[in-house]
Amino acid sequence: MESILYEQQGAVAKITLNRPDKYNSFNREMALALQAQLDVCKTEESVRAIYLTGAGKAFCAGQDLGEIVADDGPELTTILTEHYNPIVTRLRAIEKPIIAAVNGVAAGAGANIALACDIVVAKESAAFIQAFSKIGLIPDSGGTFFLPRLIGYQKAAALMMLGDKVPAVEAERIGMIYNHFPDEEFAAESWKLAEKLSAMPTVGLGLTKRALNYSLDNDLERQLAIEDQLQTNAGNTEDYSEGVRAFLEKRKPEFKGK
Repeated sequence: MESILYEQQGAVAKITLNRPDKYNSFNREMALALQAQLDVCKTEESVRAIYLTGAGKAFCAGQDLGEIVADDGPELTTILTEHYNPIVTRLRAIEKPIIAAVNGVAAGAGANIALACDIVVAKESAAFIQAFSKIGLIPDSGGTFFLPRLIGYQKAAALMMLGDKVPAVEAERIGMIYNHFPDEEFAAESWKLAEKLSAMPTVGLGLTKRALNYSLDNDLERQLAIEDQLQTNAGNTEDYSEGVRAFLEKRKPEFKGK
C-alpha cells in the first residue's frame, strides 16, 4: 500500500497521508514520499492549490514510535533533518496556497506540520495535541516557531508542556486554525475552499505567502520595503490586469495564475 496518495482534480492537488492502520503516523518511507510529492506540486504549473489530508480516522499521529525503537531505526536527529524539517521548509517555500484539511486527530509532528500550512480547517470531531512532553521530547516540526505566533506564548507553552487535547472548536476560538466544519460537511466544505483558492490569482497569493514568511523576522521598515517590491511584482501579472478589467467591466474575473 502506498503511504502517500496523490491525485489532481482540476487545479487542486490532493495529497493524502495513507497509513490509516497507524493513524497516518510517519515512517521514513512516508516522509520521503511526501517530500517528493510536494516537489511535484511546486513545479507542476497546472497545480494552483494543494489540499493535504489523512486517510481513515486520523490526520496524522506524528512519528511512528515503532520505527524509532527498531534495531535499525533512525536516530532522532535523522528524523528531524531528513524527514520533518524538509517537509516544513517545503510547505513554506511552495508559493501556492496549501490547505491542511484535518480530518481527525493531529498529534505531535502531525499537528505541527498542519500548522505550517497556509490555512488549516478541521472536522468538528478532530483535535490537536502537542504530545511530545508525554514521552520526554520537545515540540519539533516548527511547532515552537508557529504555535506561539498563532496563539501567543502563554497558551503555546501550556499546551506544549501539559500536552492538552485541543478540540477543533477550541482550536478555532484561540486562533490556532482558520475554521472547523461539522463532520458530515467537512469533506465538501474543505474541498470547496481549496477549489476557491485555486481559481483565485494564485501568483498574488504566492507573493502574499512570501511576504508573510518575511514578516516573521522583519521589522516594520524592512517589511514595508518587501511589500513595495512584491506589490510591484504582483502588479506586473496577467491576473492583476484581468482583475482590474473585470472590476471596471462589472464581470467575474477569470484568473489564470499568471
